[in-house]
Amino acid sequence: MITHRDCLAKYGAPELEKSMTLWDVPAELEIGVIPKKIYCNRDLVSPLRDAFTNVITRNLINELKTWDGCFNLRKKRGASTASIHSWGVAIDVNAAWNGFGKQPTMSSALVDCFKDAGFDWGGEWGKQDGMHFQLASLG
Repeated sequence: MITHRDCLAKYGAPELEKSMTLWDVPAELEIGVIPKKIYCNRDLVSPLRDAFTNVITRNLINELKTWDGCFNLRKKRGASTASIHSWGVAIDVNAAWNGFGKQPTMSSALVDCFKDAGFDWGGEWGKQDGMHFQLASLG
């Protein structure tokens, strides 16, 4: 699992936004709640494109109910270190049904769409964060 130290070492201070891009999501992926544009780290674009493709080709688009964000300069809840969202390498989806510290409700099929594309899922952590997906590695 990547940490804030990994991100700091690869990308520098998050407030500098050196590795960020405004990704114009391809039209064929703009289905359901998938946004048309996402401000994210350049390293997130390819895995996120793969994850969205998985969701569509596996006929799970109805399970992706809300897009709840990517880039957010902030500290982790209850911690002094920067959230992985601060570098734009994490996303949140279906937040209303998968709150931090609560039992996740996402199907394993939907989770696999992201894990198969190179993401770790917060629903498998000791303190569950079922809405959260982040890059599994920074390559």
